[in-house]
Amino acid sequence: MTTTFEKKIEILQEKFFFSSSQANVNNIAESFISLTVSFNSCITEDEVKQTIRWVKADKASSTSDISNRALQASLARLISVLTSLFNACITHKYHLKQFKKAQTIVLCKSKKSNYIDSKMYQLIALLNIMSKALKSIMIKRLSDIVKTHCMLSNAQMRARHKWFVISTLNLLIDQVHTVWSCEIKHVIFMLSLDIIEVFNWVSHIRLLHTLKMKRMLSYIIKWTRSFLKNQKMSLIFNE
Repeated sequence: MTTTFEKKIEILQEKFFFSSSQANVNNIAESFISLTVSFNSCITEDEVKQTIRWVKADKASSTSDISNRALQASLARLISVLTSLFNACITHKYHLKQFKKAQTIVLCKSKKSNYIDSKMYQLIALLNIMSKALKSIMIKRLSDIVKTHCMLSNAQMRARHKWFVISTLNLLIDQVHTVWSCEIKHVIFMLSLDIIEVFNWVSHIRLLHTLKMKRMLSYIIKWTRSFLKNQKMSLIFNE
C-alpha cells in the first residue's frame, strides 16, 4: 500500500508529467488553404455574458482568486473589460500565461487495497474561470464552423450536438446489419477511442496540421497553437 508522499508524487507524475516520444511528422506538407466563408471573429458581450453565467456560481476556481459568484455579481461592470480582453487574445492569437495555470486536487479513493495506480486517486481540476469562458467561446466557434462545413466523420460519436446514446447505438447497429447483408461475407472490426483520455498524447504539430487540412480559419489555428503551448498544472495533496 502506498502511503508516502514521495511515492504518490512519483505515480501521478508518470500520468501527468510524462515525456512522450515525438510523433513522426515528416509527411506533413506546408500548403494551407484557409476557409473562404466569412465568420465573424469578434467576440460579443452577449457571448461573454452567456458563457460566464452558465458556470455554477459556487464552483471552485483556480489561481485567479476570483470566485465565480463574485465575477457573475460584477459582470455588469466588467463585461466591456472582459469582452475587450478576450477580443485582444483573438486579435493577437495569444492565450495569456495566467490562463494556462491549473490546479488539480488529489484525493485517495476510499476502500482501495493499495494506491500504486493513478486510477486509485480522485482528481478534481480547478481552472481559471476567465480562461474557461474564453475556451468555451472558442469551442462554440469551432463547433459551429465544423458543423456548417461537415468537417467531422460520420463515424465520430462523441462531441456531436444532439447525438444521443440511443441514436449512436442505432447507427452502429445499422452499420453492422448493412455489412452482414452483403453477399460477400465480411468480418466486422470496431475501434473505439476516447478522445479526451488520449488528448495528452496527441502531437500538437499533427493536430494543428489537421486543422489546416480541414481548412479551418487561420485565427483559430494560431490561437489554438498558443493555447496548447506551455500549459501548467500543479498537484495539491491533502497531507
